[in-house]
Amino acid sequence: MIKVGIIGSTGYAGGELVRILSAHRDAEIVWYGSRSYIDKKYAEVYQNMFQIVDAVCMDDNMEELANQVDVIFTATPQGLCGSLVNEEILSKVKIIDLSADFRIKDVEVYETWYGIRHQSPEFIEEAVYGLCEINREDVKKARLVANPGCYTTCSILTAYPLAKEGIIDMTTLIVDAKSGTSGAGRSAKVPNLYCEVNENIKAYGVTTHRHTPEIEEQLGYAAGEEVRINFTPHLVPMNRGILATEYATLKKEVTYEEVKAIYDKYYAEEKFVRVLEKDICPETKWVEGSNYVDVNFKIDTRTNRIIMMGAMDNLVKGAAGQAVQNMNLMFGLKESEGLEFVPMFP
Repeated sequence: MIKVGIIGSTGYAGGELVRILSAHRDAEIVWYGSRSYIDKKYAEVYQNMFQIVDAVCMDDNMEELANQVDVIFTATPQGLCGSLVNEEILSKVKIIDLSADFRIKDVEVYETWYGIRHQSPEFIEEAVYGLCEINREDVKKARLVANPGCYTTCSILTAYPLAKEGIIDMTTLIVDAKSGTSGAGRSAKVPNLYCEVNENIKAYGVTTHRHTPEIEEQLGYAAGEEVRINFTPHLVPMNRGILATEYATLKKEVTYEEVKAIYDKYYAEEKFVRVLEKDICPETKWVEGSNYVDVNFKIDTRTNRIIMMGAMDNLVKGAAGQAVQNMNLMFGLKESEGLEFVPMFP
């Protein structure tokens, strides 16, 4: 039985980790960390856990935690994991960080986009970017995994096969994405109040969203070249879900069958990436509450462009589900253990 500690267990991603791991056959949560609710019963914070979780919330003492568990999940804001991790801790325990602290290999890029100084840059090179479908073998050997961002997971997986095969002109890539409000976290913010969000849709972080360099870096590895994209996120009035619509110019004339074969080459054997049938567009409703990503594409012969589409649950495959998928790989378990739940509908 894998002993698990969670720092940041009362945020949305942390709460989703608790929900998923509570039903995991090979894992047991022994530390529910939450700086905001120390000594308060976890089920009082999340009433859905009444008579399911009897534990109380604890602090974020990573050094003490490392002596008690096999793996630590840090579902915390940027900067915290980087400020806590050190060699002594990593010699005792594996860490899966759900923040951006170790996702970007260039520390200057990280500090520029996130506006904070990185406190443990010596571990950036070692950290494995935990997009399982792409870095599976490296994840298996890792002691520090950088769990990808929600927008980035959807955006990268949607375009990855075509970037990898050199089918699209990467200088023309545009990513237009929509997310539910849970992606902004659980802390109180006026722009996320019900009256601000309901009956509304808005773009935000235009040209400045922090997931931009992460998408560029990973698709750059795939394409074998430096990538610069336009990434525009939007907030929509729903709890969960991300829909990414991506546009790029084709390098050559291709048929539907040729492009479909490329997607199947990379995803036919993947449990959690579903390439939809022809002319079926991904919808957030069909992946809600699950670890699945639905992807598809449409060729626009009139403009010589291709439209790539992806949908997923931002709290599951975009955060907690992917983190558990990484944990399974790191401990030699079946990759889908604890994650084989069917999407919710309606």
